[in-house]
Amino acid sequence: MKKYKISILLVFTLVIQMIFTTCYAISPSSNVIYNGIDVSEYQGNINFQSVRNAGIDIVYIRSSEGTNFVDPYFRQNYNRAKEAGLKVGFYHYVTARSTQQAIQEADFFASVINGTSPDCLLAMDFEYFGGLSNSEVNSISRTFLQRLEQVTGKRAMVYSDAYNAGNVFDSSLSSYPLWIAEYGVSEPQLYRNWSTWVGFQYSDTGRVSGINAQVDLDRFTDGVLLDNTDAINNTGNTVLPQNDNAQITITVQAGDTLAAIANKYGTTVDSIVSLNSIQNPNLIYVGQTLIIPTTQNAFQNSENSTIYYTVKAGDTLSKIADEYNVTVESIARENSISNPNVIYVGQVLKIETVRYNVHATGKVIYLVKPGDTLSQIAQTYGTTVNELVRINDIQNPNLIYVGEKIRI
Repeated sequence: MKKYKISILLVFTLVIQMIFTTCYAISPSSNVIYNGIDVSEYQGNINFQSVRNAGIDIVYIRSSEGTNFVDPYFRQNYNRAKEAGLKVGFYHYVTARSTQQAIQEADFFASVINGTSPDCLLAMDFEYFGGLSNSEVNSISRTFLQRLEQVTGKRAMVYSDAYNAGNVFDSSLSSYPLWIAEYGVSEPQLYRNWSTWVGFQYSDTGRVSGINAQVDLDRFTDGVLLDNTDAINNTGNTVLPQNDNAQITITVQAGDTLAAIANKYGTTVDSIVSLNSIQNPNLIYVGQTLIIPTTQNAFQNSENSTIYYTVKAGDTLSKIADEYNVTVESIARENSISNPNVIYVGQVLKIETVRYNVHATGKVIYLVKPGDTLSQIAQTYGTTVNELVRINDIQNPNLIYVGEKIRI
C-alpha cells in the first residue's frame, strides 16, 4: 500500500513537471520577415554585394567581446555591408561575472561601435555562465542591457538559445526583444518568458554566396529594426583597446596617394590594397573611403583615457603594462595593489593610458617605459634621435625618465 502511494505521488509529480515544462512554439513578432546572417572574424573576407544578391537583407556583426577584444573584421564588415545596402546590427559577447563588469562591458561595447549607424537593435550575446547562479546571470544581463541603452541611446535585445531563454533567463528580461537560436526546427519553442521572437537563428552551417565559410542563418522580423538610426554618439571615457589588428576608416582627400596614407598611418601600400581590394594602387579618388590597418595606438583620440582590462591566465602586471604602454607602478597605484606580483584571473584592472589623435596631428604621444632609450624609440617609430630631441625640447638625449611623454 505504501509502495502504491509512492508510485502515485511520483506519477503526479511527473505530470505536473510535464505540464509546466511543455514547450510551445513561439511566433514571429510580425508577418514581415527578413533573411539574415550573423558574422565575425571566422567568416574572413566577405563580399557583401554577393551576399545581398543572394537574398540576404540583414547582417549582424560581432563587434567585441569582454572588455578588451575587438573583432578584427568588425570595421571592415560594417563598412562593406553598409556599402552593399544591407541593414546592419551589432552583437557583443558578454563575459562579465559581476554587475560592475557588466557596466564596463556595456561601456566598452558602446565605445567600439561609437560613430556607427546601426539599423537594428544592439544584441547581448551572453551564453557561457561558468559558476554563476541564475539570479546572478539575470542581474548581470539586466545591468548590461540597461547600461547599453543608456550610453548609446539605442534599444537592445537578448540573443539566446532556447534552453537558456526558458531555463536561465527570467521574466525580468522579457521586456527586451528575443533573438532565439534553435537548430533543426521550423519554428523555435519555449515554455515561458517570451511569446514572440524578432530574430530566429535556425542554422549554424549555412552557405551563402560571397562567404567562403559556413555562416549562421537567421530570420528577422521588422521588430528588430531601430526607429532611430542616427550615428551613435557615445561621450563616455571608455576607448578601444590597443590592438595590433585594429582598423580605422578614412576618406581620401585631394592630393592623397596610397604611399602618403600608408606612411602617415604606419602601414604599407600592399596592406591597404589588400584590405580594400584595390585593383590599381596608383588610382584612388577624392571622397573614396579606405579601411586602414593601424598600429596598436591608432584608435586613441585624446590625451588621457581610462580602459578596463580583465586579467587572463598567464598575465603579469609587467606584461599588461607593456601592452598598454604604461608602468607597473601606475597600474598598481590606480588599483590599490599592494603586491605587484600577485594578480588573479578575472580581476578587472583600471588602466590610465596616454592617447593621441592621429587624424588631427599625425603625431604619436609615447609614454616612456623602464629600459627605454631615445635611440630605441626613434628606431621603433622610424624617426631619428635628433628629431625627437628637437620637437620635445630635450636637453640631454641620454636622460629620459619613466612616465615621460615623448612626441614622435
